[in-house]
Amino acid sequence: MDYGHELVFGTFLTPAIDDPARVIALAQLTEQVGLDLVTFQDHPYQPRLMDAWTLLSVVAAQTQRVKVATNVANLPLRHPVVLARSVATLDQITGGRVELGLGAGGFLEAVAANAGPHLTTGQSISALEEAIAIIREVWTPTGGGIRLPGKHYTVAGAKRGPQPAHDVQIWLGAYKPRMLALTGRLADGWLPSSGYAGPDQLAAMNKLIDEAAVDAGRDPASVRRLYNVSGRFAGSGGFLEGPEELWIEQLTELTLGEGMSTYILASDDPTDIRRFAEVATGVREAVEGARAGAAIPAEVVPQSSGFAVVPTPPPAVRRSAVQVLDESERPTGPALDPERAYTPYQLSSGQHLIDVHDHLRAELEQIHDLVEQVAAGSIGIGQARSHINTMTMRQNNWTLGTYCESYCRLVTTHHSIEDASLFPQLRRADPALVPVVDRLQEEHLVIHDVLEGVDKALVALVGGSGNIDGLRAAVDLLDDTLLSHLSYEERELVEPLARLGVM
Repeated sequence: MDYGHELVFGTFLTPAIDDPARVIALAQLTEQVGLDLVTFQDHPYQPRLMDAWTLLSVVAAQTQRVKVATNVANLPLRHPVVLARSVATLDQITGGRVELGLGAGGFLEAVAANAGPHLTTGQSISALEEAIAIIREVWTPTGGGIRLPGKHYTVAGAKRGPQPAHDVQIWLGAYKPRMLALTGRLADGWLPSSGYAGPDQLAAMNKLIDEAAVDAGRDPASVRRLYNVSGRFAGSGGFLEGPEELWIEQLTELTLGEGMSTYILASDDPTDIRRFAEVATGVREAVEGARAGAAIPAEVVPQSSGFAVVPTPPPAVRRSAVQVLDESERPTGPALDPERAYTPYQLSSGQHLIDVHDHLRAELEQIHDLVEQVAAGSIGIGQARSHINTMTMRQNNWTLGTYCESYCRLVTTHHSIEDASLFPQLRRADPALVPVVDRLQEEHLVIHDVLEGVDKALVALVGGSGNIDGLRAAVDLLDDTLLSHLSYEERELVEPLARLGVM
């Protein structure tokens, strides 16, 4: 789900004590290349790392525009009243350039060894919830003395202030269900790391956050989705393992498919930081284009029919004389119950599937444009093949057993998500959908073969054994096959997604 937040890009730098000048220089480079945010981990029990708040203050003083944040602050060793005042003070000094990444304290034994509270995991989460309330009260200028009794923190008449220069956001590092629910109820942002929550896991985690937000009477879109990412500008395939173009493709899909809107690069390599700035520009342009070109979403307020999300019909006219899918043999799922009512939140799942498909339809039009540019001689065949192969790589992920959430939600995730994917969930939730799901997976293999046909036509054109008409024919077949498949999937799945609560 694209929550529509403005895109933010930043760095996650190692605050190594052995070379403070280099760390500060990397933070300054972050600003110089046009990125938006500098963050540091906070482990006060680790002497090889600089103190986070001291370092943030120095970095803020030696930059002019970039925001600074903890990623994430260690609450057990930072009393919430003192932490709130540290944040507000630095925010006032910098004119509103501070955000608060906050955690329950991941290394509880290390906290206890350094004179912090000896808490269980459950207790640390309860303490975090109490601390968030205290921090927000300290930042609220009116209301008299703060009185909040708690099991871990009791504030009995504390004075308020100072107030931050801007509305500081609290971003929680969260992975487990209880922390994700807390994020949905209380936080301004969710800040996981790709090493602990891979792209394939974001859908399920986002769902828990969204549900908790709805239960608390909040709009799920009010929770910004941030992501600490790492990778290499080398290799091929995999998540963030390849050139800038691959990073742009994958982060664009995460933005449009999962609503992630802040990407923070974990790297201390200045070349990586410069290249990430180029990625940021590319992702912004791609997302802006997708948002601007998206069809007006179907109204998702329940109407008399009970289901108001409209699947996209297949094209009325075929481009190709070849037909590789026997559409007459496609099974159908349960009929729509005209008396059933759906909430807007339920309907958003099916609408999200359509939105992701619209993005893929737009990409398909780009391939048609590439072919015509080759025909006109405005671009080379090699450039066209590179672009189309990027799409082919994503299609491989759709087809080799893990279409599921990688297609419905992310399109670019790895094959490891099969056990947690959408289709097994649908099979378990409604056995009547099994023939439909089986058929969809069979069609993924057909789509893969058609995409390979496009690449072969490009190779033949390069080698002189083919011509532009052969390439057009291959792309026309892809158009017919893929658009028919997308339409069939929407027809059969948008209602079950809402009815079964499957995301």
